[in-house]
Amino acid sequence: MTDARTDAARAAEALRATVESTELLLHTVAGLKPAAVAGPSALPGWTRGHVLTHLARNADSLVNLLDSARTGRDIPQYASAEARDRDIEAGAGRPLDEHLADLRDSHRRFLDAAALLPDAAWSAPVRHRAGYTFPVHELPGKRLAEVEYHHVDLDAGHTPAHWPEAFARREFARLGAQFAGVDGLDAVLLIAEDTGQRVQLGTAAGAGAPELTAEGPVRALTAWLSGRADGDGLQVHRGGEQLADARTALPKLPPMG
Repeated sequence: MTDARTDAARAAEALRATVESTELLLHTVAGLKPAAVAGPSALPGWTRGHVLTHLARNADSLVNLLDSARTGRDIPQYASAEARDRDIEAGAGRPLDEHLADLRDSHRRFLDAAALLPDAAWSAPVRHRAGYTFPVHELPGKRLAEVEYHHVDLDAGHTPAHWPEAFARREFARLGAQFAGVDGLDAVLLIAEDTGQRVQLGTAAGAGAPELTAEGPVRALTAWLSGRADGDGLQVHRGGEQLADARTALPKLPPMG
């Protein structure tokens, strides 16, 4: 159990991190060549324009949830899944300067909506577009994840190596918990050599540690867990013997949540 003051403090900390990450994103976008917005991103089927439009519309969708927490009304994150997809497709082909202005403006709307929320309201539940509810103090952290992951997806020079350590540590733990005990996923122990964190994925046959172990920096492990890397650079051992190619040794993960 946490109190409203603690929840508000957590939200404020995540908001500060989100501001810093968004400033770096805006710097990257401002440095793109105009033609780059129509080029492919790292996400299949999406151009960089799709990624940028999604980031802007996501910020606006979170304004809806912040307003929901402030007013007590059940305001949906998006009008519908179809409307969300239409807005992304409609905005993807805009010129670079329009994308940049949209990112800045939507970021400001998000911060303004957060500033209106009193401390007591940061414990209020809101509904994610997928249908589950969560306390609104987790929302700034969700926005931070959108910014950091999709900054990498732009394929414009920002890589997992640039992730803030606090973000990588949190996501390593979160995704590790998500994939723990997943039926059909080969068991593997992940060891972050720089932070000392450990998570076990999948289900091991019998007692004891799994035969497969992967070690590396927390950012590299989180990049693999989130689908932003193929495991290249990680050290993978099976039964104590180092394997030559981590990319083929590691199990295929389900999509991240």
